[in-house]
Amino acid sequence: MDITNTTMILIAVAAALLIGGFLGVALGRSQRTKKLQQTFGPEYEHTLEELGDRQQAENELKARLEHVKALDIRPLSAEEIEDFSAQWLETQAQFVDEPLAALQKADELISEVMEAKGYPVEDFEQQVADISVDYPELVIDYRGLHLMAVKDIEEELNTEELRQAMVHGRALFENLIQRDENVKEGIVTEEAS
Repeated sequence: MDITNTTMILIAVAAALLIGGFLGVALGRSQRTKKLQQTFGPEYEHTLEELGDRQQAENELKARLEHVKALDIRPLSAEEIEDFSAQWLETQAQFVDEPLAALQKADELISEVMEAKGYPVEDFEQQVADISVDYPELVIDYRGLHLMAVKDIEEELNTEELRQAMVHGRALFENLIQRDENVKEGIVTEEAS
């Protein structure tokens, strides 16, 4: 074989490896994007819109996954579920006479449940980020509920918007207090430990 043919073969092989590498990276990114979109649902688009850069948004969502994985999230005991449920019923009843106060209480109650489960609740943005990992379909509505709950009392709030926020809050609340399949009467089974 002469040097020209050998050089051409080496160039072709190098080009093929380079193209294959680029395709592999592109495919990996595409799969990562698809997985994050499936995991986070509408929160993926919200984060992308908020940050304005796909790579930055995906890094943020991946960091959320890692952060929540490191937390010690636990199921609630039967007693805690019963207590929080009773408080929610009182809050819903309060809505008839004092919708804004009830919404504010609902917001506080959701934070209390999150804290009891092991989520950090000192910073609302971190709270939302953590919830987005486990409840991606509910996090946008939770943001809305919280924004209404912290509005100035002087601001004009539409009762129907408050009602909708309360309904969405209830959906998150109910998901948060659902009994884990491995929990029976407030005692974690050995498989869950």
